[in-house]
Amino acid sequence: MRYENFAKDEYYHVFTRGVNKEKIFIDERDKARFIFLITHLQSPIKIYNISWYTKNFLEKGHFTTKKDKINEILKERSIKLVAFVLMSNHFHLLIQNLDDSILSVYMHRVLTAYSKYFNAKYHKKGHVFEGPFKAVRVKNNTQLLHLSAYIHKNPKEIKAWENTYNKYPYSSYQDYIGLNRWGNFLSTDIVLKQFKDQVKYKDFVITSTAKENSDSF
Repeated sequence: MRYENFAKDEYYHVFTRGVNKEKIFIDERDKARFIFLITHLQSPIKIYNISWYTKNFLEKGHFTTKKDKINEILKERSIKLVAFVLMSNHFHLLIQNLDDSILSVYMHRVLTAYSKYFNAKYHKKGHVFEGPFKAVRVKNNTQLLHLSAYIHKNPKEIKAWENTYNKYPYSSYQDYIGLNRWGNFLSTDIVLKQFKDQVKYKDFVITSTAKENSDSF
């Protein structure tokens, strides 16, 4: 586990990639599994039968998590997931850390659970990720907003999605400019409350040069 003094209530850009830049998401089931982990492990509440939830997502478009379980997780959660994108060999998350250093615990649970699943499914051994996750503290609100745009523009790197990245299913962008598929598991209000409406946020993402000037992230 990466131990670090992640500050309470601060925002962090969290990311890592596959060992040797190898793919960590091979198919849709892998991506759905990871999204389940980053949404449902926001609290220490244990979740069982993850494969069943993932299967439901692929068939129905949602995880069919019962309302009482959702409320239990949200009541006890120690982080807020603000934005995300999954690419073939890496991911980016924007997270608010709600308790001292708890980000380490959250990411350890997510990455360990996913690594065990990935290695079992693909008959592999050893590390799935290149090393400890990286986390960059967001210094101010301007950086926060442009970081969200940076994350949401990542699918432009995928040829099949470069002109329709707003519809890429494994990003939170469509949840910002349309219906939020994850409900309170994804805290879009932190960003969206700063814009008149979803159209204005979409315009902001389109015009943001965060992806082209990513050194600050």
